[in-house]
Amino acid sequence: MHDFKDQLRGNSVNMLGALTDKLRTTFAKLTGKQKLTEENIAEAVSEVRMALLEADVNYSVSKTLIKRIKEKALGDLVIKAVSPGQQFIKIVHDELVALMGESESTLALSQPLGVIMLCGLQGSGKTTQSAKLAKFLKKTGAAKKPLLAACDLQRPAAVEQLRILGEQIGVPVFMITGEKDPVKVAKAALAHAVKEHHDLLIVDTAGRLHVDDELMQQLEKIKGVLNPDEILFVANAATGQDAVNVASAFNQRIAFTGTILTMLDGNTRGGAAISIREVTGKPLKFEGIGEKLDDLQIFHPASMADRILGMGDTINLVKKAKEHIDEADAKKIEQKLRTASFTYNDYLSQLQMVKKMGSLKSLLGMMPGMSALKTLDFDEKDFFKTESIILSMTFKERDEQCELTVPRRKRIAGGSGTKIEDVNKLVKSFKQAKQFFKNMPNMKTLEKMMGGSQWR
Repeated sequence: MHDFKDQLRGNSVNMLGALTDKLRTTFAKLTGKQKLTEENIAEAVSEVRMALLEADVNYSVSKTLIKRIKEKALGDLVIKAVSPGQQFIKIVHDELVALMGESESTLALSQPLGVIMLCGLQGSGKTTQSAKLAKFLKKTGAAKKPLLAACDLQRPAAVEQLRILGEQIGVPVFMITGEKDPVKVAKAALAHAVKEHHDLLIVDTAGRLHVDDELMQQLEKIKGVLNPDEILFVANAATGQDAVNVASAFNQRIAFTGTILTMLDGNTRGGAAISIREVTGKPLKFEGIGEKLDDLQIFHPASMADRILGMGDTINLVKKAKEHIDEADAKKIEQKLRTASFTYNDYLSQLQMVKKMGSLKSLLGMMPGMSALKTLDFDEKDFFKTESIILSMTFKERDEQCELTVPRRKRIAGGSGTKIEDVNKLVKSFKQAKQFFKNMPNMKTLEKMMGGSQWR
């Protein structure tokens, strides 16, 4: 058998994708069935069990989940309007959501000063997550004046790393040069936060390569000094079953309040996401979805279930859209599209807005039915090529106040470092899009066509 790491090196699809593919295959087998029977349910359940175990889902958790799915499937009344495959997918989805926590779990922070302590093994990403969390809470308005505290005195350069991250996000970092006792640093950080009227203190603590008594004693002492509102365990999802075992050990000693799951964007089997809450009884609160300091989001069980079952991630896609798209601007653009007055300038602003939301591949992966497209080998530089072409136009050309003649197109191509064929392609697709939106009926017309208010 090949080493698992070797498999990852040769596989561009992450293991969460592998779990999704296996479940899709199972659901597809039910598509042609007339109804759910004890026989086809047993077969489907067996395949789901294997898919979960291969995804490194905790054995006891997998056993519990399978039992619930089987009981629900056998006990459900057959709905004639819904296919057996759809019924079974809904059952699996509902049980995954129930297993991972039903709804989002919020932070419970005290006033005037909330305290959050992060813990976990070395290499789980605690220091980076500390900064990500500070930026996230500052951006969402949960904290106006956060303070980071460098209490990881075990790992070389951890203090300096946090200082640099703090500078990048505009959040001060409390540290004591030369101090060897993290408990003293934590105590001093708390006093400093009170004195300087900070409303949030986030404390980064040391980890080890494995769980040991020395680490736990140190964390217990820091907990005693801080009396934190939240103790968040940082788990690397790529470690699969090990992350669940470590989480259980940490929870027994320091009783953390929730988990931050990291590396969900990388080669992860997905087992940790499904298992941790059931094993520890503590909610998954955040998930790290990338390397950038903005790549942290609230964990939503339904969103994760959607992703596991290949249904996209509309929950977080809508959140991203609300964050980056101004509603008034969106209405103006819609009006311009309807009247065919949409210009290259408007197109450029839309491209730049989409860029802020993330990579095109990641956005495609969040759209229902489009997740497979994110693995296609297309060059996102084409996105930037279009932007470059429009930026190489004059203001009159962007506003369509003059015809883009061949000489103009040659000049635009030269200015953007592209070929005239690229410019011609953009012009053609732009005109087709304008015509499409102009001819598309508006919502009121659609309502009349569909029978009026009954469709609202």
